[in-house]
This record gives sequence, C-alpha cells and structure tokens, in this order.
Amino acid sequence: MNNRFMSGANAQAAQIDLGLRAYMLGVYNHMTTALAITGFFALGLSFLVGPSLNELTSIGYLLYGSPLKWVVMLAPLGMVFYISAKLNSMSSQKARNLFYIYAGLMGLSLSSLLLVYTGASVVRVFFITAASFAALSLYGYTTKKSLSGLGSFLMMGVFGLIIAQVVNIFMASSGLDFIISIVGVLIFAGLTAYDTQKIKNMYLAGDNNEVSDKKSVLGALTLYLDFILMFQFLLMFLGNRE
Repeated sequence: MNNRFMSGANAQAAQIDLGLRAYMLGVYNHMTTALAITGFFALGLSFLVGPSLNELTSIGYLLYGSPLKWVVMLAPLGMVFYISAKLNSMSSQKARNLFYIYAGLMGLSLSSLLLVYTGASVVRVFFITAASFAALSLYGYTTKKSLSGLGSFLMMGVFGLIIAQVVNIFMASSGLDFIISIVGVLIFAGLTAYDTQKIKNMYLAGDNNEVSDKKSVLGALTLYLDFILMFQFLLMFLGNRE
C-alpha cells in the first residue's frame, strides 16, 4: 500500500514494526558476535592446553590443575552479575564491550569441553543447538500467546536443576546425570522462547538510541546464556567422550 493512502494509525504501526525489527536484529547480531568470540577463544585455547584431560600441557595444568581453574570457572559468572547490576549506570558502548569480554572469558571456561568430548560431537551438537534455538526463538517472537506463566515455571525449574547438580556432585550418579541433562535441555529450550518474547516486549518505540542499545545488549546476553546452557546440556546428553 502506498504510504500516501495509509491511515495515521497504520503508518504508526508500520513505523513501530520497522523499529522492532531493527531492535531485534541488533539483539541477534550482538549474540552471534559473542558466540563467535566464545568459539574462537575455546578453540584457540584447546590447542595450547593439550589433546585431553589426561595429556595436559604446562599451560593446561596451570589452567585446570591449579587454583587458577577457579578463576577460569567463576570469572564469567562474576562478569554476568556485574553487567546485569551496572547496566543502567554504564554507557551502551561499555555494556557491549563488557559483553564481548565476557564472551571471551566464557570461551576460556568452555575450552575444557574440547578436552572431554570429541571435536566431531561438539560440532554436531552445536549445529543441533543452533537449529533448535532458531526455531524456538522464532516461535517466541511470532506467537501471540503470552508465555509469562511458562517463564515463572521454568525459573523454578532452573533452581531445581542447580540443586540437583550440587547433589550429584556428591552422589556421582550417572542415572541422575542423564536426567539432569534431559531436564536442562527442556528448561533452556522453553526459556529461549520465553526470553525472546520478553525481549520483544521490552521494545518501546519512544526509547532513545542509548536506551534501545542497552536493551539490545541485555537481550543478547540473555539469549546467549540460553544458547550456551542448552548447548552444554545437549552435549552431556549427545556428546561422545574422548
């Protein structure tokens, strides 16, 4: 329809839709860039630490056989809490840069997966995760049904999952480990759809560029975590160990 013959309401709706698509594209661009950074650091470090956990190099022992391993494991967790807590008080550019630094640290942390699982299975599970994520995120974006109730249920599931993982540290049960991997996949699959809808609903046409950019970084961080955690649980379920 020619814009000259559109009603004011239709023109406004079209403008909002255009802004929403640009906003969501920014979210996915940030997320994709962060995943690429994570993969680069994970793959790069894997060549330095050794072919497996049984054949670590001196760098591998430094990262995984010394107290430094706790820094590698906990630094990404500390950064995600810092970014979430300080987002409102920092510039969008700083938030974006910190997000990418966080993605690099996550890559260092995830490099150990390449010492445990075969490279072929890691690649296979990554593409399974990517295809599943794309379908679930598309559903969350397009569905007219509110997923807010699902989100509350899934967040309770996350806390239950954490408790089960802590318990299994002491039990070392392969059966419970299998159940945790399946439940984890289901929970973060659901959260992918829920978070996509929530991020979409965060968009306001009246936001200035700075606020919109901050929201897109926060949205990208949320979806990035959904992707990474779904990937890890799928790898536990489908991955082939070295």
